[in-house]
Amino acid sequence: MSVTNWFEDKRKFGGLIGAFPEEATRGSISTEKEREKRISVNTNTNRGLRARRDNCGNMLHVKFLRRNKSVCEERGYHLSMNSMERIELLTDRDTWIPMDEDMTAKDVLDFSDEDSHQNRVATSQEKTGLTDAVQTGIGYLSGTPIALGVMDFHFMGGSMGSVVGEKITRLTEYATDKSSPLVLICASGGARTQEGTLSLMQMAKISSVLQIHQVQKKLLHISILTYPTTGGVTASFGMLGDIIIAEPKAYIAFAGKRVIEQTSRQKIPDGFQAAESLFDNGLLDLIVPRNLLKGVLGEISELYSSAPYKL
Repeated sequence: MSVTNWFEDKRKFGGLIGAFPEEATRGSISTEKEREKRISVNTNTNRGLRARRDNCGNMLHVKFLRRNKSVCEERGYHLSMNSMERIELLTDRDTWIPMDEDMTAKDVLDFSDEDSHQNRVATSQEKTGLTDAVQTGIGYLSGTPIALGVMDFHFMGGSMGSVVGEKITRLTEYATDKSSPLVLICASGGARTQEGTLSLMQMAKISSVLQIHQVQKKLLHISILTYPTTGGVTASFGMLGDIIIAEPKAYIAFAGKRVIEQTSRQKIPDGFQAAESLFDNGLLDLIVPRNLLKGVLGEISELYSSAPYKL
């Protein structure tokens, strides 16, 4: 399918976004309580043979779930994936080369609440096998070389600290130097509280190198928003893509619904921060089911590589 046909047929893909078209609309998340029930895979259930879908309690066979890219066949729900699973989903086999794998955070503020920042990072490193909340590297997507950054919500909620900011900055600079498309997959609760102002600085730092990449060098940046993308990530590189794509029913926001209601003293409709609502209001370019994502990105990259101004 060409990109042109994809845009023309976009409205016809409601059934792929969810098994029921009416659930692929802005009203798909009917209550705040439902929205807060994250969809996740618990591979420890039944000795790793089955996973429980949190929103309805249904048991899913892990073998078939992995084969279906962690998408529930019954109702089309997109369950959480770790960063390595997303890398394997998008890159061609044996082409992934990681960058800055050994970069780790310094606890310069000596932050501590219920636990110290240092212990939280160590726990997440042990749990995920990652050094921080993003993996960056280069690879091929349908034969096209790309620079790819993938955030991992399993590492401290995908929070953006100094390491995340530095790794994405270096990746963007590499993509600019090599004239490669940049693809960033977002899954984050926002800036990392434990690093204070240092985490907020990453928003400006990443935005500045993206300005060089996109505006000065006229290179492609594709932003992919998954469940959840919030806070400083939404307020910076998450919404700076030349093309912004979201997964079905992804929760995308800066502040949560409760905070907005308390600040504005207005009632906010349920589901207004779901991807379908944002798409209806023009904040997203595409909502792409996970099993079609690599093909769509491949078509976009091919179209971009043959753009007249690049010839």
